[in-house]
Amino acid sequence: MKQAWEDLGSEFETSSSVVIGDCDCTQHQSLCSKHGVSGYPTIKYWNAGESEGKKYSGGRSLDDLKKFVADNLEVKCDVKDTKGCSEKEVKYIETMKAKEGDAVKKELDRLKGMKAGSMKPELKQWLTQRMSILEQLK
Repeated sequence: MKQAWEDLGSEFETSSSVVIGDCDCTQHQSLCSKHGVSGYPTIKYWNAGESEGKKYSGGRSLDDLKKFVADNLEVKCDVKDTKGCSEKEVKYIETMKAKEGDAVKKELDRLKGMKAGSMKPELKQWLTQRMSILEQLK
């Protein structure tokens, strides 16, 4: 299970809408208690905007986990049809489409350079969202 979870995290590392994480409940008992985790391993997931997680009860293989995430959790922003994009992503798409010359490539290169750095998860998520948009625009 541990290896499948680590591989799942690697698989969705650049996703703009999915964050895979884990918590050692022997070290963070109050956090686990707050979210109703009493047995290990427990997999919970949250959809955007929800404060209450749901318990995952599907298969534990990497293929099962990947399929669940791709089918149920991952939201992909498509620059050609922005209905799956957040307002922030739409605004960024419009801003970058208005740029001239090689601005998209320069911005993508800049963001790629930042990716290796340490940052809060929400900032890393926004970075990967922008990279995904720029990859589509180039």
